[in-house]
Amino acid sequence: MEKTLDVQGMSCGHCKASVEGALNKLDGVEEAEANVATGKVNVTFDEAKVNEQALKEAIEEQGYDVQ
Repeated sequence: MEKTLDVQGMSCGHCKASVEGALNKLDGVEEAEANVATGKVNVTFDEAKVNEQALKEAIEEQGYDVQ
């Protein structure tokens, strides 16, 4: 499944790497691509292994707000 999340607070390359790294550590995430300019994160994941709430929590643990 593919999902686009609105993430507030990303402003630089470190932010992008932090969000993508946190998501890619989750079992079931196939790909995570953050766009700092738009504040969007596209995530491709296996719903049988990880849910949207876990994705949001991983981002929030990095200090960003998910809308």
